[in-house]
Amino acid sequence: MKDYRLLFAVITVALVWGTTFLAIRVAVETIPAWFVAGIRQFLASLIMLSVLIYRKQFQWIGWKSLGYQIVFSILMLVIANGMTTVAEETVSSSLASLINAASPILVFLGSVAIGIQKFSFRALIGVLLCFSGILFIFWDGLKDLANPEYRMGVIFLFCAISGWASGTIFTKKLNIQSGNISLNLFYQFLFAGVVQIIFAFVFSEKYNFENWTLKSISAMLYLSVFGSVAAFFAFHYALTKISPVQVSIMAYVNTIIAIFLGWLILNENISTKFIIATVFIICGVFIINYKPEMFKKQKIG
Repeated sequence: MKDYRLLFAVITVALVWGTTFLAIRVAVETIPAWFVAGIRQFLASLIMLSVLIYRKQFQWIGWKSLGYQIVFSILMLVIANGMTTVAEETVSSSLASLINAASPILVFLGSVAIGIQKFSFRALIGVLLCFSGILFIFWDGLKDLANPEYRMGVIFLFCAISGWASGTIFTKKLNIQSGNISLNLFYQFLFAGVVQIIFAFVFSEKYNFENWTLKSISAMLYLSVFGSVAAFFAFHYALTKISPVQVSIMAYVNTIIAIFLGWLILNENISTKFIIATVFIICGVFIINYKPEMFKKQKIG
C-alpha cells in the first residue's frame, strides 16, 4: 500500500459505503423514502453530467447500450437501493446492513442455477452459515413480524438484495464491456432518479416539504455526493490497482462499520444473537467468495 491514492480509495469505499445505511436512516426520519432515493440519484446524475461535460466525454450511447443501462438501473438502483431506503423507514440501519451483507448468497445460488458457477462443499458450508445467521436475526424477533410495517420493511430488504443479486448475475451472464463507466453511470442515475421521484409523488402519503429537517436534507446530500459519486469513483480506481476479489473484502468492513455506527449514533439495540448472526453471515459470505489470490500481492497493468 505504498500507493497513497490507492490507500485513500480503499478507505473511502470502506468508510463511505459503511455510513450509507446510517445516512439513509437519518434522511428518512423526515423525508419520504422514495424522495430520498430519487433526489439522491438525480443529484448524482447531475454531478456525473458535469464531470462528463468538463472532460468532453458526454455523448449518446445508443439504444442497445441504453437498454442495458436501464436494466442495471432498475435492478441495482430502483429496486436494490430504493427498496433498502424504503425499508429503513421501519427497520434499523443495522438490520438493513446485515441483510444486505447476505446478498452474495443469492448471487452465488443464482450463478449456480444458471450454470456460470459450480457448487462445492466449501460453498455449501458458507451458505449454511449465512442461513444460520439469518435464523439468529429473527430467533427472538418472530413476534415483531406481526407488526405489518416492520414485516413490510423486512420484505422490502429481501426484495432489495434480490434486485442486487439479479443485477450482478445479469452482468456476469452477459459479460458486457463496461465502456465509459462514468457515462453509463450517468444514464443509470438519471433513469433511477426520475423513476423514483415519480414513485415518491405517487406512493408518499405525506410529503410536506416544510417538514423536511436540515439534518435529513444534509444526510440526503451526503448520500448523493459521497455515497453515490465519491465512493463509486474510489471503487473503480481501486479496481484499476488491485483485483476485484481483493476489493470485495471491503464489503465485510462496510457491514461492521454500519452496525457500529447504528449502535453508537442511533442507539440501535445490538443483542448477543445479532452479533452471532453478524459473525455467521460475514464468515459464510467470506467462505463462499474465498480465493487464494485475495491476500496475494497483485499488479494489474
